[in-house]
Amino acid sequence: MHPVEKRPVRVIAVDVGMKFNQIRCFTHRGVELKVVPWDYDYLASSEEPFDGLFVSNGPGDPTMAKPTIVRLAKAMENADRPIFGICLGHQLLALAAGASTSKMKYGNRGHNIPCTDALSGRCYITSQNHGYQVDTSSLSDGWKELFKNANDGSNEGIYCVDKPFFSVQFHPESTPGPRDTEFLFDVFIQNILDCAKTRKLVPISMPGGTKEENEKRVPRANVQKVLVLGSGGLSIGQAGEFDYSGSQAIKALKGEGIYTILVNPNIATIATSRGLADKVYFLPVTPEFVRKIIKYEKPDGIYVTFGGQTALNVGIKLKDEFEALGVKVLGTPIDTIITTEDRQLFASAMAEIGERCAQSSTATTLDEAVAAANTINYPVIVRAAYALGGLGSGFAQDEKQLKALCSKAFATSPQVLVEKSMKGWKEIEYEVVRDCRDNCITVCNMENFDPLGIHTGDSIVVAPSQTLSDADYNMLRTTAINVIRHLGVVGECNIQYALNPFSKEYCIIEVNARLSRSSALASKATGYPLAFIAAKLGLGIPLNEIKNSVTKVTSACFEPSLDYVVVKIPRWDLKKFSRVSRLLSSSMKSVGEVMSIGRSFQETIQKAIRAIDDQFTGFAKNDFVEDIDEELMNPTDKRIFAIAAAFHRGYSVDKIWQMTNIDKWFLTQLQSIHHMEKRLSDYTISSIGSMALRQAKQLGFSDRQLAGCMGSTELAVRRLRQEYGVMPYVKQIDTVAAEFPAYTNYLYTTYNAVEHDITFNDRGVMVLGSGVYRIGSSVEFDWCAVRAIRTLRDNGLPTVMVNYNPETVSTDYDEADRLYFENISLETILDVYDTESSRGVIISMGGQTPNNIALPLYRQNVKIYGTSPEMIDTAENRFKFSRLLDEIGVDQPSWKELSSFDEAHAFCDKVGYPVLVRPSYVLSGAAMNVVFSENDLSSYLSQATAVSRDHPVVISKYIEGAKEIEMDAVAKGGKMIMHYISEHVENAGVHSGDATLIHPPQDLDPETVRQIEEATAKIGNALNVTGPFNIQFIAKNNEIKVIECNLRAARSFPFVSKVTGVDAIEMATKAMLDLPVESYPYIALPADYVGVKVPQFSFSRLSGADPVLGVEMASTGEVACFGKDKYEAYIKALISTGIVPPKKNILFSIGSYKEKLEILPSVQKLHNAGYNIFATSGTADFLTEHNVPCKYLETLGEDSEQKSEYSLTQHLANNLIDMYINLPSKNHYRRPASYASKGYRSRRMAVDFAVPLITNVKVAKLFFEALVRRLPLEVSPVDAKTSHDTHTFAGLINIAAFVPGLTIPGSLDFSEATKASTSGGFITSLILPVGAGNKIVDTASLEAARANVVGSAYCNYALSISATASNVKSLDEEIEADVKTLFIPFHYSDAESQVSVVAEHFAAWPVDKPIVTDAKGADLAPVLLIAGLHNRSLHVTNVQSKDDILLISLSKAKQLKVTCDVSVYSLFYSRADFPGVTCLPTAEDQKALWQSLDVIDAFSVGTVPYQLAHEIGKPADASSGIREALPLLLNAVSEGRLTLDAVRQRLHENPIRIFGLPDQGNTSVEVIVGRKSQFRNTGASWSPLTGSLVAGAVDRVLVHGQTVFLDGEVTASPIGRDLSSATVSHVPAERSMSISGQRPDLGTAAQSQSKGVDAAAQTQAQKTSAPAVAPLQGPATTPQAVFTHLVPHPAFHRKHILTVKQFKHRDLHDLFALAQEMQLQVERNGTLDVLKGKVLATLFFEPSTRTSSSFDAAMKRCGGEVVAVHVDASSVQKGESLADTIRTLGCYADAIVIRHPDVGSSQLAAKFSPVPILNAGDGIGEHPSQALLDVFTIRSELGTVNGKTITMLGDLKNGRTVHSLVALLSLYSVRLNFVAPPALAMPAAVVSAARRAGVPVHQCESIEDVLAETDVLYVTRLQRERFKDETEWATAREGYRVDHALLARAKEDMIVMHPLPRVNEIDPEVDFDSRRAVYFRQMRYGLFIRMALLASVMG
Repeated sequence: MHPVEKRPVRVIAVDVGMKFNQIRCFTHRGVELKVVPWDYDYLASSEEPFDGLFVSNGPGDPTMAKPTIVRLAKAMENADRPIFGICLGHQLLALAAGASTSKMKYGNRGHNIPCTDALSGRCYITSQNHGYQVDTSSLSDGWKELFKNANDGSNEGIYCVDKPFFSVQFHPESTPGPRDTEFLFDVFIQNILDCAKTRKLVPISMPGGTKEENEKRVPRANVQKVLVLGSGGLSIGQAGEFDYSGSQAIKALKGEGIYTILVNPNIATIATSRGLADKVYFLPVTPEFVRKIIKYEKPDGIYVTFGGQTALNVGIKLKDEFEALGVKVLGTPIDTIITTEDRQLFASAMAEIGERCAQSSTATTLDEAVAAANTINYPVIVRAAYALGGLGSGFAQDEKQLKALCSKAFATSPQVLVEKSMKGWKEIEYEVVRDCRDNCITVCNMENFDPLGIHTGDSIVVAPSQTLSDADYNMLRTTAINVIRHLGVVGECNIQYALNPFSKEYCIIEVNARLSRSSALASKATGYPLAFIAAKLGLGIPLNEIKNSVTKVTSACFEPSLDYVVVKIPRWDLKKFSRVSRLLSSSMKSVGEVMSIGRSFQETIQKAIRAIDDQFTGFAKNDFVEDIDEELMNPTDKRIFAIAAAFHRGYSVDKIWQMTNIDKWFLTQLQSIHHMEKRLSDYTISSIGSMALRQAKQLGFSDRQLAGCMGSTELAVRRLRQEYGVMPYVKQIDTVAAEFPAYTNYLYTTYNAVEHDITFNDRGVMVLGSGVYRIGSSVEFDWCAVRAIRTLRDNGLPTVMVNYNPETVSTDYDEADRLYFENISLETILDVYDTESSRGVIISMGGQTPNNIALPLYRQNVKIYGTSPEMIDTAENRFKFSRLLDEIGVDQPSWKELSSFDEAHAFCDKVGYPVLVRPSYVLSGAAMNVVFSENDLSSYLSQATAVSRDHPVVISKYIEGAKEIEMDAVAKGGKMIMHYISEHVENAGVHSGDATLIHPPQDLDPETVRQIEEATAKIGNALNVTGPFNIQFIAKNNEIKVIECNLRAARSFPFVSKVTGVDAIEMATKAMLDLPVESYPYIALPADYVGVKVPQFSFSRLSGADPVLGVEMASTGEVACFGKDKYEAYIKALISTGIVPPKKNILFSIGSYKEKLEILPSVQKLHNAGYNIFATSGTADFLTEHNVPCKYLETLGEDSEQKSEYSLTQHLANNLIDMYINLPSKNHYRRPASYASKGYRSRRMAVDFAVPLITNVKVAKLFFEALVRRLPLEVSPVDAKTSHDTHTFAGLINIAAFVPGLTIPGSLDFSEATKASTSGGFITSLILPVGAGNKIVDTASLEAARANVVGSAYCNYALSISATASNVKSLDEEIEADVKTLFIPFHYSDAESQVSVVAEHFAAWPVDKPIVTDAKGADLAPVLLIAGLHNRSLHVTNVQSKDDILLISLSKAKQLKVTCDVSVYSLFYSRADFPGVTCLPTAEDQKALWQSLDVIDAFSVGTVPYQLAHEIGKPADASSGIREALPLLLNAVSEGRLTLDAVRQRLHENPIRIFGLPDQGNTSVEVIVGRKSQFRNTGASWSPLTGSLVAGAVDRVLVHGQTVFLDGEVTASPIGRDLSSATVSHVPAERSMSISGQRPDLGTAAQSQSKGVDAAAQTQAQKTSAPAVAPLQGPATTPQAVFTHLVPHPAFHRKHILTVKQFKHRDLHDLFALAQEMQLQVERNGTLDVLKGKVLATLFFEPSTRTSSSFDAAMKRCGGEVVAVHVDASSVQKGESLADTIRTLGCYADAIVIRHPDVGSSQLAAKFSPVPILNAGDGIGEHPSQALLDVFTIRSELGTVNGKTITMLGDLKNGRTVHSLVALLSLYSVRLNFVAPPALAMPAAVVSAARRAGVPVHQCESIEDVLAETDVLYVTRLQRERFKDETEWATAREGYRVDHALLARAKEDMIVMHPLPRVNEIDPEVDFDSRRAVYFRQMRYGLFIRMALLASVMG
């Protein structure tokens, strides 16, 4: 209302193209609006009164509206009412005010354009659509800019300084669109009211304060050292996303020059790697440890928002202590965090701003919860407060379910929230960023595919949301911003809503005031680095001052607009756990997630489904789900597959929607994929056109999926695509929707595009990432991939990363030169490889996912770096690997692949139980089991697996009680260049991923170590490894066996790399790319140093899962800590996994008697240490018998009555037990899955009630040993790793401290000098007895100096006395005893330095007290002479000249007892640097000092720095030069001019020896080496280093274990001791070598390969005093002979090779082994010289390409020569007989290869030949070498011949190859099928011979009869001449042809062979199926077989 006239306020709106919403914005505020046309005269006298003038938006050039401009100018001249303009109105107002406008190049058009308020500095997101701008520079006086575009700097608003006129370029009323600036209407209306009230024109008043006030209110955080809390081990709900966010935060802090310290025990992460944080503490993220670290490190800032719930909880617990500890919490205040975490506080906070949460109530007891649920009404959802990933939450339909949920929730949390269930509503999430100036943006909004009710971490998530209307989107966006502002979050957070799909009703579920999983997803989805920005915002940097990292030019205060869609799908690994519930609900269960990017929802979701696992082809027909309806109603991890199956069964979208509540839009999109799939099944590969193919690709169909639909193969579809030109386009992640140029390397591929966004000139090296995190492959492989990328980049190579996991650092856009967010599949990698023209691919870093496609890639001619994929296959195929081990003489547990029950039982009886049973070829031990008895075996085989020929089981001997040892190694060309041995704590039988690992090993026998090294060297050589590999051994009684070998990086690589400081991946990457790499670099591990890695389990998340360890991996992450011994390291690591060490009560339940005995001593120790022991029945009896008092607890069923004092369940439920040790007995007879034993129930209870549980005896023993030692667990340097080199010196000695006011009464110089000494790392100062014009010469001056010392010595000190001409006699014994040295000065007065006076002093001074002089030049020689005559030791201080140093050197050579020191300044500054000074050496003298370092015994500070400052007129004091000494020396170390050892000797060892000083115990100086930092001059004196960068600094000084100096501050009080009279004699002996071998020569690159000796190996060797063993670090050498372990087969030496009948099974085995070795050697060296000097003659009477060139090549590869006889140009043409030809050639050659058309011709030739004959085919008789290569091919491709079914197809009657082949196959256990037309059937003789050999033979005419069971399809040539007529030939030709359609019906791994040449039996399309078309590889195998034959025959 008008304040005076009591009517509505009236505004005239000039309509120049007005939007309706402007009208609404006025009318909704109660304004009476009159809208008038653009040329209306509102100034006419007839116009009724109005209070304000508004000018609307409109189109076009503003200068065209002249009348409007003129009238506006008049209105402003009249100056009688406020004016407000928008968009065109803004330009018109500017023109009316005399400014000018111009046309923009592009204009600004969008919903997310940031504009900065010039008055307050606030930045707002605005909506714009204009092409003209106001030129700010043209504004006339009295007008100023109001808003400015934060991106391009253009004008966005103006205002009049003294009148109420203002306008803005953007649309504050935009709808739908951001409503952040709608308050401008309120500003305008308020201004009208103010003017009406005061009856004069009042200038506008904008909200938000002034810029200056805002800057003062929240200044930038002044922090130098910041602590970042990490999240610990990866667990369900808190996984790799925190590695990503932590890394980003650290990068941001480093960018601001802040010293960062990370606390995170997760050793597998990049965040904890060298080169990121300045320092990483591998310690538990708990309040106790964080408090200790803060006290130890004294940081001034801390972030608690980058480490998930773990870090938040620590922040909340320590909230009240931070201030006292001197730490500022950066980012979101802790109170805000508490508000968001505490459900009641949060609900109240939301109520304050009128927002609603779900109807809910908090409860702290069970009764409260029940009452709340009754009020709210069921169904309800229960959530635990302060919990992550929905831990302890779930839906309750009734009171019983509620009570069950609450009892679990209260075990982990003090409070629960009972909330109304809104199951079926949509779940929407927004990521919101806010800074300290209240700038607030939403970065990404996401929508869950699944409706509310499934935890968002277990839901499919789509970004940006696809089903929200614009109005819904902006309604929730506005709410999000209001909520976050109200809560006061600074940084990043996410807000989750439930939205009713049928109305605009919504409620807020929760706000996470920290980085979360969604943040990582949002960062990757938008390319907006949320964590990076959040870290900057925490420092008080406003959002609009940070640059957008995608465009590099625009502001980070923007909201990404996406032209693509992102889908995230979780990955579950529930099959790894027994008894786990698969239902998805509000508690998260997934272990990882995949993300895909595309241009349509269909394309993207199909990509994402494939990313989850190789077995999924996309949204396709499947049989993963049995009961579809049940699955749709009650979702599990298979719901998406149930939807696909439902469409195939004809369910409609409506029906599925009713069952699932999934939005119909999503279901319709999925249905379109289903329709396309049906359409595709009508096509074949030959009938599909390019149009249909392109449409299918645009819907996200993969080549493999298309092949499945069309009955073809993946590579055939790929070829067709290439022919049609249907290829993917590479697009950039462009978050500014092309409004600004994007310079990002963040890429994806899509078929929904028409061009590439980038060019491809880099030819980068591709590194394949690890893919989705799952159990068995997690963050450690991401670490490997990132380390590989960084190594490549450090070596100047361009890199391309391919990965699809949003939680990783490898998918961070700034890690690689190019990042493809794409699947790791054959199709995608080939597409990227071809598009990028990449120079090669590294596949060994990402775990098993890339390894699985190694061979197919290799066969498509992709350059694979490192070990050959064929060798990878050899290691992965257990038959090949087993054979290899046998050949090189390395032992393995006995095993066999079996295909029937009887075989299985027979094998087990032979090797003895227990045995390990597993289905073939699996990652991470899936479905493996240990079986202990025959009954056990029967029930397991019948229940768990179907055993058949198609599904054989592998059974291996399980060795009980064996130790498992992990070997990680790196090799180059088969030779080891580095290896690491770690031992497992648990015995073999626990999966290595779940084992506790110790490095260096503490309990290994040196003999075992030697054997392991030898075996590894042999395996690496045999597999020709280049790159990383990992072998697991088991050892028992000093016998070792190999259980697994992976030719890739392994899980333990980050651990061993970080423990030793030698990066295995860096070495491996260099080896693979043939970059220079030093083998066995020196490792300086102290003797008392050990790292222990402990698994992190997530059983509490997996309701029902049995928490026991076995051969199946169950851990989701790992942590590692360090200690002085394994106990200290282990207990810290165990605490890091969340286990709280027991205070009092420990419960035991131990199954087997053997384990009871084993753990007894530990239990006795616990009892003696005061712990209360509880035990279950059997264990209690046992303990009581052995005199251990214990309390007995009963484990009865739930229903039975029992007294609570004996009830195990009640003790667990009421938290009376601190720890539960449950060692289950070996399950000798498998129980049915439904049976729940008491042990299982109690274990599960322990997990549900958060009672620490241990289920392994070895771990329990180690833990209890650590527990009873009561270790203090204080923070020490052993806990941390730094990114720079750190070095610890023993306390250093300042041997010449100059104190100017030494004896002047009341002087503070002494205090200043000793304080500076402490800062400089000196813990003892020898004070020069001469000051500035004063000195100590007698008792009086000595007392005067001591008076100054009292209470002011910050370090230990010693005083000396100066010699004078007059005090020779007066120096009595008392004075002599009270001072350290006699100082003979030559630079203070002449009288004292006469030779006679010096001689007198020498004679009088005690022999055991040192004499020091500063004699120079002509004075030095006489003094040295006197010292020599008196046989006294003399120390010369401050040597500066070339002549002096030469003289001292000569004196030393003459055995004079002379030592000397040089001032540090003299080494680094000369007169050339400071012209005109005299106190520094000349440049020439300085050079001489450096050249004579070996003569210089010590470095000193001395008087030079003080004199230098004086001479150049700068301030000088007692601290001059002291703080500079070490930084100057460390600079020289980093430049390689000095070594740390040289510094140590000259500042510690020599000074204490020369001056007889005591060595300080527990005192050290920690220095940083190689980290560039600004020199901090904290003193008042001048320093030449001020403002310059130094490469080293003193970090911390410890005296007697207490920190006295840290981060530039002296923290101790002055308690230095007087050492003047203390004299200790130190023998000047060579230092005894430390255990870690020679000390590191860190300054220069030492040739240290020979020195390195692993500490543990050494100590172990000393302990056992065994004979010398090969050192752990040095390679066990193996001779690199040509044949490493094989010799040519003696049975063939100089023998004819005429028929396959010559060969026995053993001959084949030996020949194939030799052929394999030939293959390895050819790969390594190209040729061998085994047949050098030998000649082979080849004689071919029939045409031949393959056989002739194969023998030719084989001979040449073996180093021999070939004489090829061309029959058509030889004497044969003249009628020469075969016999004569052979005899002739026998004279020239060492062997003859012959092919002849007559059967038996080779036998004839052999009869006459003086040299061996090799039959290369005699008519339709035999072709032995072809048959050999065929069998070798089967063996090489399938791993083994035994057990295979071989089908021969075609002309079997005339095929000599098949006859020979059948004869050889009869030596194996195979099945044979002969498929041929009746006239060309296999000869009866061949069939009966095979049957006689016991081979089952089946003959038929149609391939269809036997196709399904065939492993090898051997096709032969069908020739026209073999048929009677055309029709017969035509029928046969079609019926015996192999094409894609046939292969689609065969086994997936069936191979196709053919002896070649072919006619048309095999469709040429099949050639491109590289997996199955083996017939060309057959030829290559033939080369090696023929090499082996020739070497054996002729060698």
